[in-house]
Amino acid sequence: MSTFPPLKNNLLLRAARGLHTERTPVWMMRQAGRYLPEYRALRAEDAFFDVVRTPELAAEVTLQPLERFPLDAAIIFSDILVVPQVMGLTVEMIKGKGPHFPDPLRSPQDLKRLRTPDIKSDLGYVLEALTLTRHRLDGRAPLIGFVGAPWTLMAYMIEGGGSKTFSKAKTWLFGLPEAAHALLGQITDVLCQFLSAQIEAGAQTVQVFDSWAGLLSPAVFQAFALPYLNRIAFYLQENHPEVPRIVFAKGAHYALPALAATDFDVIGLDWTMDPRKARRLVGAQAALQGNLDPSTLYAAPEQIHDAVHEMLDAFGPVGHIANLGHGMHPDHDPEHARAFVEAVQGYSHAFASVS
Repeated sequence: MSTFPPLKNNLLLRAARGLHTERTPVWMMRQAGRYLPEYRALRAEDAFFDVVRTPELAAEVTLQPLERFPLDAAIIFSDILVVPQVMGLTVEMIKGKGPHFPDPLRSPQDLKRLRTPDIKSDLGYVLEALTLTRHRLDGRAPLIGFVGAPWTLMAYMIEGGGSKTFSKAKTWLFGLPEAAHALLGQITDVLCQFLSAQIEAGAQTVQVFDSWAGLLSPAVFQAFALPYLNRIAFYLQENHPEVPRIVFAKGAHYALPALAATDFDVIGLDWTMDPRKARRLVGAQAALQGNLDPSTLYAAPEQIHDAVHEMLDAFGPVGHIANLGHGMHPDHDPEHARAFVEAVQGYSHAFASVS
């Protein structure tokens, strides 16, 4: 393992543990991406997955938002779908459409097409990018690694791309439950190894994105999503107890108490969730992350400030990592992102000092 520069800003890591911080740490999901002109300039030369697979470029993109804004974390520039790729499926990123699987899983027989990847060789470009970025951060802020959750990856692998219903994938849950569990288990094994390798490569905290959790009923989430999330959290707690673990199950309001009972340290909230209610449900079992509506960034800076103040009042000064309730939009104004970050830092500093 590389020897990394000492961390100068550990606010996020302390907040993730529920410890008192001088102010609320802040970062933004999709903070490196298409809303930044410097990213668009780089992408004009290289396709999306070419950037992801080139450690120098991935590190450069990861650091771009930190050159603009005083963020309290960097998140490695990658994609959740690198895992299906190394498991044997072709994934293309279609401009204006998003991810596309030309040959998705269509029946349980297709599970034979999947392979068990060698994480360090097959995903070595992500690990190299993490190590390179960690050195270039020079301790400015912690570095976040991530994966997609088992159910979310399964949904893409069967559906073949984005969908409003993911009906093909859900057909497996209801009609082919044994095959669904077999696939989810195989994905989970890969994710555990990948997250462990990311930590060894330099990630100081990790997040699991369950982007399509909200499409599941409470009972189906309990059967097909939660056990595999729980396995990931337990594996990391056993093998890397010093690294905080974040879970973001978008749309799954009902799942908060169940997620709080896992080994995740932080639960991300989307913008439709009430922070005060979430705090009551979760208690001291986990810190919370979120959850400003990303569309708030279309408002004037003064309105953004007001919305941030309301959000911080609702979460309180302890055990909160400020973020958006989902990712940045491609047409967001970078200066409005700055207004969000500066509002969090300015207001929470004063808020914490009198709390």
